[in-house]
Amino acid sequence: MHRDLIMNLLDECFPEDPTEQEDKARMLDFISREPNCFERSCQEGHFTGSCWLENFDGSAALLTHHKKIQLWLQLGGHADGDSNLLRVSLKEAQEESGLAVEPVSNKIFDIGVHLIPPYKDITQHYHYDVRFYLRATEDKPFVVSEESHDLKWVERQDQLPDNRDVQRMSRKWKKLKHEESGLLKS
Repeated sequence: MHRDLIMNLLDECFPEDPTEQEDKARMLDFISREPNCFERSCQEGHFTGSCWLENFDGSAALLTHHKKIQLWLQLGGHADGDSNLLRVSLKEAQEESGLAVEPVSNKIFDIGVHLIPPYKDITQHYHYDVRFYLRATEDKPFVVSEESHDLKWVERQDQLPDNRDVQRMSRKWKKLKHEESGLLKS
C-alpha cells in the first residue's frame, strides 16, 4: 500500500512537544481514512514534505519567505501523489534553493498540521507537513525560486521568525548539534 511508508515513519516518530504529539495523531487519523491524502485534489487537505536544511558546515539553517503564505518558513512543498515524503522534501529543497542536498537522517525530524487560508481559486485546507533534516552537500550560494520572496541563512535563535514550528525545529537542531559536538569530544 502506498501509505505504508509514511505510516511506518510516523510510528517511529516520538514527539516530545504536546502540539506535535497532537499533530501526529491527526496525521495518523487522516492517512487511515483518506485514500487520496497525497493529492492536492483532496479537499480536506494533503501531505506535504519539507525540511530543516542546514548549510554545508552545519552552522546555519535556510528559511524561505513564502510568497503565498507571506511567512518565513522551512523549505518544502506538495507531495503531488508521491508517498515518499523524504523524496518530496529533497526535491523541494533543491528546487527552492538551487542547492544540492542530502538527508542527515531518513527519519522524521518534525511534523505539523496547519490550516492554509484560501488563495485565488484554492479553498481553505490543511497541510499535513512531514519534515526531514537535510544538509547542503557543497558550500555555494542559494538561488531564490519563484515561490519565494527571499531566502536567508539563520544561525541564532534571535534571527528566527515568530513561528512556533520553526522555533521548535531550531531547538531540536541545536540539541542535535550539541549532542554531536559532545560525541566528537569523547
